[in-house]
Amino acid sequence: MRMPHLQQSTVLALTLALPTFLFGADFSYQQTTQITGGSILSMMKMAGAFSSQARKAGEPIVTSVYLKGNRLANVSPDSVEIIDLDRETITHIDTLKRTYTVMTFQQMKDQMAKAQQEMAKRQSEHPAAAPPPNTNDVKMSFDVKVRNTGTVKQVSGLSTREAILTMMMIATDQKTQQSGNMAITNDMWLVPEIPGYAKISDFHMRMAEKMGMMNTAGAMDMSKLLAQNPGATDALAAMGKEIQKIKGVPVSQIMRMGTTTNGKPLPAASEAPLPPDNSPAMPSAGTVAKQSVLSSLGGLGRFGGFGHKKENDQPPPDQNGKKNADMPPPTSAVLMESQTTSSNFSDAPVDPVHFEVPAGYRLIQTKMD
Repeated sequence: MRMPHLQQSTVLALTLALPTFLFGADFSYQQTTQITGGSILSMMKMAGAFSSQARKAGEPIVTSVYLKGNRLANVSPDSVEIIDLDRETITHIDTLKRTYTVMTFQQMKDQMAKAQQEMAKRQSEHPAAAPPPNTNDVKMSFDVKVRNTGTVKQVSGLSTREAILTMMMIATDQKTQQSGNMAITNDMWLVPEIPGYAKISDFHMRMAEKMGMMNTAGAMDMSKLLAQNPGATDALAAMGKEIQKIKGVPVSQIMRMGTTTNGKPLPAASEAPLPPDNSPAMPSAGTVAKQSVLSSLGGLGRFGGFGHKKENDQPPPDQNGKKNADMPPPTSAVLMESQTTSSNFSDAPVDPVHFEVPAGYRLIQTKMD
């Protein structure tokens, strides 16, 4: 199971923020990733009765990461991904089907550009279905904070200190003053340094440069994002300043994505563990969405519900009697919680076999349509 795109982007941003050094030596480590809770996990478990893939939801996935010069391999039980900076290729190997594909960096950039063009075309052909946000009515704001708690614990045999990263995107209707938040909280446990680990961040930095994702100042090129979200300019500056407070290498991270209605970030996993089995104490995303303006998404960059008259301000009849009546309304919901732990760090020489397609595997042409 692949990590969600939003989570991948956040991890990449944190990785690029770490210091980089000259490359050359080999390096390897393991990552164990597991979806540990949230509404999405509950839905996937329900779907498990019909899908073998869904039945694997919540199971830990162990990935071995190997770096050798300009090549990086991510080896998981069902697949292998090999990134070659010299050839500018990404090779994906399906070990179950015994097949593989090869995509060049240029092909990937072309696909990204084509996707943006198709999205713009669909919006122009169906403007009513995806109306552009009215920036005069809806104010977008962003809040990014890093808090070093001072808490210490052992992770993978290492002494770590806790830092909590919170990010919120807040949309406020200027007429009604209603607001809705999309939030991410990353509970990180860091060590001051892992010899050789900086090679990993350096590799991703050089890949970003080859992909044209870096600007002339050596930072991530966020021009497209800023063009679509004017309020992100201040957020980007704030994020850069806050991320400087993260000192060290994260060996364990618990990331949450969800919604809030009280203007506060999602609580960190160490401060508010999820109840077992998503019990009533943890509301569903839909429950919270109905109490916020996030009940529907009216288009890219727009929170649904703004500018619409509420049909009924009264809550539905309570079917559970006084017990539920005495409970305060939920103020947050976790859509997904995932945990990633890194271990077995090594700067020993890496076997080149990890970067080769096994004999007998069949090449499948990458579809560009």
